[in-house]
Order: sequence, then structure tokens, then C-alpha cells
Amino acid sequence: VLMNAKPFIHWGVCILLILIGGFSLTHSQKVFAKPLADQFTSCAAQTQIPETECAALLAFYNSTNGEDWTDNTGWLQADTPCSWHGVHCNAESQVDGLDQTSNHLTGTLPPALSDLTHLVILELGSNQISGSIPPELGNLTDLKYFHLPENQLTGSIPPELGNLAKLESLYLIGNQLSGSIPPELGNLTNLTWLSLGFNQLTGSIPVELGNLAKLRWLFL
Repeated sequence: VLMNAKPFIHWGVCILLILIGGFSLTHSQKVFAKPLADQFTSCAAQTQIPETECAALLAFYNSTNGEDWTDNTGWLQADTPCSWHGVHCNAESQVDGLDQTSNHLTGTLPPALSDLTHLVILELGSNQISGSIPPELGNLTDLKYFHLPENQLTGSIPPELGNLAKLESLYLIGNQLSGSIPPELGNLTNLTWLSLGFNQLTGSIPVELGNLAKLRWLFL
């Protein structure tokens, strides 16, 4: 009888071990395998970029409904903002590029973007961003490429953009911008590309645009 029972005992032990193993694996997953979202702690905890720049990225993410972006890989998932989709950092670990072209951004642009003080490239074209262009973006004095085409931006073009002395390309085509062209844009003496077409701009062309000696392309 005992000999005949051995196979049953053997299989019973195997099943018991499988059940224990399954429970242990599930328990380990609960303890150690945190969801990716839990791995981002706070801007104060991360050490890759300045805290103010991290806070600016979070403000941008929240203001443009980052949860609904087509690709938000890495955002709020890791304490390494330079690895987040569309974020580029220079050798000094400062954010110098933000590219979210055609990524289903909605909502508005936060003034906190102006805290990305080392930004060289801002590419946010072909989205559904609404509201006005924050005048605070005129503080991004390292900016060379300012591209917000094919969105739903309204309001006037901030004259503060005339402070962007290094700007080479200003691309605002295909929005709902209104009002006149700011004469301050004539201060952008490094500008080679100015595209303001397909908006609702009115008034005359400022004579100050004649100061743009490097301009090669002008679209109105």
C-alpha cells in the first residue's frame, strides 16, 4: 500500500512546491517589482539636472496633458529626466532641447518653460496646443530654434520674443494668432527664417524687419 502511495505522495509534494513557488514569486513581485511610475520620486530627489529645470519639465507635462501624449516614455517613470522622450541635455547636464513634434499635446504652454534657461531648441509643432504664447519665453536667451507651427495658439505674438538675440528660426505658421507683427522682431538680427503665415495677423509689416540682414526666408 505504501509503495503504491509513493507516486501520489510525490505528485502531491510537487504540486505543493509549485503553489509555494507561485506564491513566493507573486509576493516578490509585489515587494520588489514596483510600477515604473513609482520610480520617479521628486525633482528634489533627482540629481541629473537642476531642480528648477526638472520642475519646468513637470509643469510642461502637466499643462499639456502628458498622460495622453502619443509617446511619453520615461516621463514620471525615472529619476533621469535626460532620458525622457524628447528631452535633450548638454554635456553639463542642462536641458538644451525639447522636441515634442506631432505627439498629441493639448492644453497650454506654461510660463515655467522659461526656467529652461539653457534651451537652444524648442520644437512643439503639429500638436493641439491652445492659449497664448507666454511672454516669459522671451527670457530663453540661448534659444536658436523656436518652432510652434500647426497648433491652435491664439492671442498676439509677444513683443518679448524680440529679446531672443540668438534666434535663427521663428516658425509660428498655421495657428490662430491675431494682432499686429511686433516691431521688436526686428531685433532678431541672427534670424534666417521667419514664418508667420496662416494666422489672423492684421496691420502693416513693420519697417523694423528691414534690420534682419541675415533673413533668407520670410513667410507672411
